[in-house]
Amino acid sequence: MSTPQGGVAVTASGWSWRHAGRPRWALRDLDVTIEPGERVLLLGASGSGKSTLLHGLAGVLGDSEDGDEAGRLLVDGVPPAQRRDRIGMVLQNPDSQVILSRVGDDVAFGMENFNVAPQAIWPRVRRALAAVGLALPLMHDTGHLSGGQQQRLALAGVLAMDPGLILLDEPTANLDPAGVLEVRDAVAAAAEQTGATLIVVEHRTAVWLPVVDRVIVLGAAGEIVADGPAAETLAQQRDRLTRAGVWVPGAELPHITRAGAPGQALLSAADLAVGYRGGPVTERLTFDIDRAATTVVTGPNGAGKSALALTLGGLLPPRDGRFSAEAAFAPAPHRREPVRWRSRELLTRIGSVFQNPEHQFLTGSVRDELALGPRALKRDPASITAVCDALLERLHLTEFADVNPYTLSGGQKRRLSVATVLATQPELIVLDEPTFGQDRTTWEELVRLLAEIADEGTAVVAVTHDLDFADLLADRHIEISAPEALAKAGR
Repeated sequence: MSTPQGGVAVTASGWSWRHAGRPRWALRDLDVTIEPGERVLLLGASGSGKSTLLHGLAGVLGDSEDGDEAGRLLVDGVPPAQRRDRIGMVLQNPDSQVILSRVGDDVAFGMENFNVAPQAIWPRVRRALAAVGLALPLMHDTGHLSGGQQQRLALAGVLAMDPGLILLDEPTANLDPAGVLEVRDAVAAAAEQTGATLIVVEHRTAVWLPVVDRVIVLGAAGEIVADGPAAETLAQQRDRLTRAGVWVPGAELPHITRAGAPGQALLSAADLAVGYRGGPVTERLTFDIDRAATTVVTGPNGAGKSALALTLGGLLPPRDGRFSAEAAFAPAPHRREPVRWRSRELLTRIGSVFQNPEHQFLTGSVRDELALGPRALKRDPASITAVCDALLERLHLTEFADVNPYTLSGGQKRRLSVATVLATQPELIVLDEPTFGQDRTTWEELVRLLAEIADEGTAVVAVTHDLDFADLLADRHIEISAPEALAKAGR
């Protein structure tokens, strides 16, 4: 075992950061001290600078070409880049943190880079994987991991290094409810055993309150608007923080009134089994996707939900069973299977929002990203401009219209990915984790928007671990079991 070195101290003195090419500072004049061993929940609206602060503390923001910096940000009294061997960070996008092709090698990678003794590495790898609940062989291909499994893998890599500062950016966003608690408890246990300082960015406030000492809330201008003991601060400033987009526990959810009713079927599945080539296959599913209906797909990590979303979107062939479009929805009578449709035929019929929004960005600006689909359909320039302007305003992206999509916050990227699909006005929209990275305000706006387009006749399918979202929106609920559960049941 390694010998824990305890937590580090974090100090910001008038610290500010502005990303290159942006007129507004992401964070402005931060003054804060976090003592060694403190556990902090960092809250704030989408785009308030939470991820930027974590990147600054990890020493990975870059140099003057990447942005403008003012003031001082220190870890144990020195710039963070000089303490990288004491800092571990789980990024908001776990896909970007998977380095090697085998699970065990990926967890060992950080320790190998910091010259941990070879005989100590593999016991720590196994212990970290067990702690986060990733029960897979060390030789398992990382390319076959679900989004939630990637998050567990990234966290295992951090915990195995026994860092003095643990930085977690939305570490449970892609996890099923049981996995959320398992990962939270693993993080809390690691911090307790090592004395590490912990800073967590997470919109699931209630989950983390039992294991943190303090909350720090960032405002829309990148300033600190609240700082204090966790439960006390949220209780005393509940209404103010709720209005600012913070998920305050106990705050009432919106009431969504649906005006429409499900219409005719667009797609039908009978004994459908889906999965990636070389990977496990789901249980057999039978269902219809109806016009003007909202269908929610839930299930544990690794059950095949994302594979089902890609199959529904015509982007992945079924592994078995029947899956076809109704005659009125298909582009031709002899091509009823969506996977056989041409790109242009899919654009007007089925729009897919991927789990990782970056996987569908193709241009250098937010506005061009929105206009790409309508332009491919040769729609009128004036109508394209009107659609783009309306979506930018509705999804709180107007000020970022000329910004590179890859430089947006995680929540902003998710809203843009939804908007790009809505821009072509398809008859069916399939979304994989649509509420990822959303604050309370943008979450409610997104739920209302999806309810509205369903009432107007669009079929909506959403893969999600967000049970509040599912309860508010679902006309129909598809639950997929984990492959190991099916094996135990003899199915």
